[in-house]
Amino acid sequence: MKAMMYEKFSETPRLVTLPDPAPDNDGVVIKVIATGLCLSDWHGWVGHDPDITLPHVPGHELAGEIVAAGKDVARWKIGDRVTVPFVGGCGGCPECRSGNHQVCDHQFQPGFTHWGSFAEYVAIGYADINLVRLPDELDYAVAASLGCRFVTSFRAVVDQGKVSAGQWVAVHGCGGVGLSAIMIATAMGGSVIAIDIAEEKLALARKMGAVHTINSSIVPDPVEAVQALTSRGAHVSIDAIGHPETCYNSVANLRKRGRHIQVGLMTGDHCSPSIPMSQVVAKELEIYGSHGIQAYRYDAIWEMIKGRKLKPEMLLGKTISLEASIPALMAMDRYESQGITIIDPALD
Repeated sequence: MKAMMYEKFSETPRLVTLPDPAPDNDGVVIKVIATGLCLSDWHGWVGHDPDITLPHVPGHELAGEIVAAGKDVARWKIGDRVTVPFVGGCGGCPECRSGNHQVCDHQFQPGFTHWGSFAEYVAIGYADINLVRLPDELDYAVAASLGCRFVTSFRAVVDQGKVSAGQWVAVHGCGGVGLSAIMIATAMGGSVIAIDIAEEKLALARKMGAVHTINSSIVPDPVEAVQALTSRGAHVSIDAIGHPETCYNSVANLRKRGRHIQVGLMTGDHCSPSIPMSQVVAKELEIYGSHGIQAYRYDAIWEMIKGRKLKPEMLLGKTISLEASIPALMAMDRYESQGITIIDPALD
């Protein structure tokens, strides 16, 4: 199979030919029809993820068709159209038994703990627990775009943030995660304030439903701006970037008893950001993380898509080949792309 591979961190990946994968007894092999290019892939490429063993094939947002299944797989067959959360559970640890596969003690992450989907085929373990059947009417590119940014934002907004009608929601950063969060929070009845440094991304945020936008490269104090727009501060605030400044601002712009959700990855020198803990105590603020989603929660997403409350196709950007994904991956930290870039291995 063709695949993108890197053998050293931060060095230019290559398009290579590798043996086709075989399924584990409890796993499947999926023909990759679409896979998303995500900032998390860039973090892996530069060496921020300790779970990656070199050489490595990245890619964790995928959709496709099962072409092989292990002997112990009971729920799936060759030809099934599927996607998968970027964090898979083992099914047997205490967290999985409680229904929290997204924080499994032995979690499986294609593109991180295992070779991923920037290839013609990808092997996925624990298939009966982790695979998600695609609705017949759902396009593969849209399904792939959900795999990390959208579903993580869904859990952040709906399950962790518990956004409800009439609440103010501040979203710091309008990349794929932020735009997804804006769309979902709006669908839940929230009034969203989007914060970013790029006017073109703020324009996209307004298309996704943001009622106010703040250009933090121009506005001297985005925290004060959020508080002025909401009178008392946001009910829920999301750091969709993963930077010390956006993390701090997301906590600081909350009203009393507000909820901060950390979605953007905090890696490298950013792992231990400063937060206004005095405000956390005085205002009884709540701080949550959001790390993936359980496979069974996709049913709620399908229902909202079917009812047109969510329109994830609006988040799609350009579609590129595996070869073109190499320079695109290396440039992810410049935040130049608009929307979610999809890789189609068939284009190579």
